[in-house]
Amino acid sequence: MLVYHSFDDVPQNQPTVITIGTFDGLHKGHLSIINLLKERAKERNAKTLLLTFHPHPQIVLQKPDRPPVELLTTIKERLELLKQLGLDGVLVIPFNKEFSAITADEFVREHLVKRLNMKHMVIGHDHAFGKNREGTEDLLTNLGKELDFTVEKAPVLEQDGETISSTKVRKAIRAGDIAKANRLLGFPYLVGGEVIEGDGRGRKLGLPTANIQPSEDQKLLPKNGVYLVSAYIDGKNVYGMANVGIRPTFTDDIHPRLEVHFFDWNKMLYGREIMVAFLKFIRDERKFESTGLFFEQIVSDRDECMQAIENIKQGKPF
Repeated sequence: MLVYHSFDDVPQNQPTVITIGTFDGLHKGHLSIINLLKERAKERNAKTLLLTFHPHPQIVLQKPDRPPVELLTTIKERLELLKQLGLDGVLVIPFNKEFSAITADEFVREHLVKRLNMKHMVIGHDHAFGKNREGTEDLLTNLGKELDFTVEKAPVLEQDGETISSTKVRKAIRAGDIAKANRLLGFPYLVGGEVIEGDGRGRKLGLPTANIQPSEDQKLLPKNGVYLVSAYIDGKNVYGMANVGIRPTFTDDIHPRLEVHFFDWNKMLYGREIMVAFLKFIRDERKFESTGLFFEQIVSDRDECMQAIENIKQGKPF
């Protein structure tokens, strides 16, 4: 998969089948759009091209009275996931207020058709883009007749009687319902970032942890609590126990952190980029009256994690 950061970088010598959106989370609904995109490109002997944005448009257009944007995927995570889906190319559009002022009509004519040689577009069921979200299915269909491209709306994808959406995934993650979030996504919720130096308290207590700093401040961390997680480190799948939160037994922090104690791993990870997969919610974060009570709970948490790992290895449910 080739990644482009400018319209001028995309070769114009072959027709394209395009889809466009933020694709935050790359959940099962997004995957159904991408699968349809690949089918239509194969039929037309065209290249697949997915257009996404960075920064997220809602960050650039943030209004003071609206809650902060929470990202399911940073741009690094999104591209890493997209690499696994068999696309020919991804164009990351640098989003700014100037770009947001482009009308849908101009965007289609000057960018999608003239510069990207678009012959077919696949859109989601609630798709709209451009200034004032004027880029609707009706507008695209009318432009397609004039500019020689076709438009297709992907069918709605439902699970457990509800439409899959990024909003529903966020709600589940905020609630600590990792099981539901992972069902909607189709894979474990991921948090990637750099391992940074912490205060060293875990190592002093015999419980060394990797402190992971997400690559974008807007990345959504799961609800404060303890989780079973895993990460690929040096080509090996390593399980661990993560704490998301403010560590109330030991600190007066107000900003949640992600710390992971990896089982069967004793090498330093400082400065490395790792991707943590959330597998199971264990318990809520809480304050303990003593270090002894804290460690009693940690032993219980570890036992629950180990049982879950054994179930995973045997193909059993948690």
